[in-house]
Amino acid sequence: MLNRFPVYAAASILFFHAATAQAEFERPYLLIAGSSTIFPLASAVADHVSASGKVRKPKVESTGTGGGIKLFCEGTGRNYPDIVLASRIMKKTERDECSLNGVSEITELKIGYDGIVVAQSRKDKPLSLTNRDLYLALAKTVPDPKCGSSCDRLVPNPYKKWSEVNSALPDAPIMVWGPPLSSGTRDTFAEDVLEAGCASFPAMKQMMLASEAKFKKLCQTIREDGVYENEPESGIIDHVGGGQGLGIVDFGVLAKHKSELAAVSIEGIEPTYESVKSQRYPVGRPLYMYVKQAHLGLAPGMEAYLKEFTSDKAWGDEGYLIADGLIPMPSAERTIEREKLNGVVALAEPAAPKSGKKSASKGGKPAAKGKSAKTKESKKSKKTQG
Repeated sequence: MLNRFPVYAAASILFFHAATAQAEFERPYLLIAGSSTIFPLASAVADHVSASGKVRKPKVESTGTGGGIKLFCEGTGRNYPDIVLASRIMKKTERDECSLNGVSEITELKIGYDGIVVAQSRKDKPLSLTNRDLYLALAKTVPDPKCGSSCDRLVPNPYKKWSEVNSALPDAPIMVWGPPLSSGTRDTFAEDVLEAGCASFPAMKQMMLASEAKFKKLCQTIREDGVYENEPESGIIDHVGGGQGLGIVDFGVLAKHKSELAAVSIEGIEPTYESVKSQRYPVGRPLYMYVKQAHLGLAPGMEAYLKEFTSDKAWGDEGYLIADGLIPMPSAERTIEREKLNGVVALAEPAAPKSGKKSASKGGKPAAKGKSAKTKESKKSKKTQG
């Protein structure tokens, strides 16, 4: 019976320290920030995890991927997000910024897939565009149209109508509504679409081989002459639904607004659940969640939230997040990501106190060690006194 007392005492001490640490954290809820694309998914999980009343509802903020990562990397403690949502992978420069501010242990979790869609009004005639069409329509500078496709001279974008970009396209003004610079959606669109269209010009492809940084800067920079306008998601839906041009949105937005919006085909492929999941659609992307390991065990409900998000009932093939636009990963990928998370959570948990049964069955040996220690101390004492 006596051997069990240290076990209970150790467990009480661990519980006391955990409770004290959470109290010192001084924030009674989980704080999540980041991608507007993942915001509906994260909010849905927050609703489910708090439904039991055991966990206070997490606070989820839609700041955009870049804005969320900036907040996440500013430090540890109650003033900084515990989790950041990202519709693109975290850049090296962002990781470096995290490290400078003491945010060195970060776990990257892939949570599913999404597609970026060029949307048009459902009332308009179906449109099909290529990466090259979109590059010529939206890039800030383009190859000079006066000197042919092999020309390496760049000029400010002169195109005002789709028919000027491609004679097969409508004789209509180019007007595109899309997300701001801080958006991961815009980053991915620029990388996957504008870069591909830019590289279709031989001279630009040569530039890519000679200086990738210069190529990216020139090809990804979007024009600022009023042809492309930054808008929040609701504004994009209103403009495009009203027939005022095209819009760049994520697949989930298209799925929720089918009565108003239709997808433009890109490179002859329409964005559908299957074409995005199979990665046939050219503008598909993985979605990510970054976990601040230093906050595990401190931020209230963090482990419960992560467990709920990575459960099959949430992100699985028939999970409730599909209704909010998530395209689930294959089962094997989900298993890999879940095991990665479980390993990190296990490392953050305090070691469980050992059962006293083993020491009770071999109680003679510890006692002997104790006697030996006392004997040595006694001899040492006598020697000192002498």
